[in-house]
Amino acid sequence: MAKKVLVVDDEKLIVKGIRFSLEQDGMAVDCAYDGEEALKMATEHQYDMILLDVMLPKMDGFEVCQRIREFSNMPIVMLTAKGDDMDKILGLEYGADDYITKPFNILEVKARIKAIMRRTNAGQTKEKNEKVIESGDLRLDCESRRAFVLNKEVNLTAKEFDLLELLVNNPNKIYSRENLLNLVWGYEYPGDVRTVDVHVRRLREKIEKNPSEPKYVHTKWGVGYYYYQN
Repeated sequence: MAKKVLVVDDEKLIVKGIRFSLEQDGMAVDCAYDGEEALKMATEHQYDMILLDVMLPKMDGFEVCQRIREFSNMPIVMLTAKGDDMDKILGLEYGADDYITKPFNILEVKARIKAIMRRTNAGQTKEKNEKVIESGDLRLDCESRRAFVLNKEVNLTAKEFDLLELLVNNPNKIYSRENLLNLVWGYEYPGDVRTVDVHVRRLREKIEKNPSEPKYVHTKWGVGYYYYQN
């Protein structure tokens, strides 16, 4: 079955170019040109990937991303202005899995999309072979990709779940931010280590009673992060 991608940008030439290129690779592509239209389509359809521009009419990309995260963990890649680090960080804060800076090379866009899809498919295949991981008050259902703390479900994005699953499966093992980038985002990921910091912070806000004094995901200063288990 063809992979379904939603491309959201108010610049119709950009959308047309991306759509043509992805369709050449056998993907099914839907298009939206403003935030409200994008949110409506994401509500009505399940996509394997959403390419979402930050600057949109009616509703900006950050709000669209945040609203989608209320009901879905489908991968979202933000399209941000070149050199605008704040847009990149904000995109991750609002739940995006990745970002691509404009102007971009369409070959890079396709490579990033395929890399994320490969990792998503690999994760789904692996989940079928695993069951439930329990560690103290934390429970991960790897088949449904759901996380629970004290039997209360917490809504994690795809990357937040991947990150937590890796750490929980390797308790007390310290991973550098560079290692986590490679293992969770993939060797072809061109982003920087702040991506990891943002995801760890968001993860702590969701699973920790007191994020500033974490019980689960700890920092080894100057080294990296680890999941603590007695």
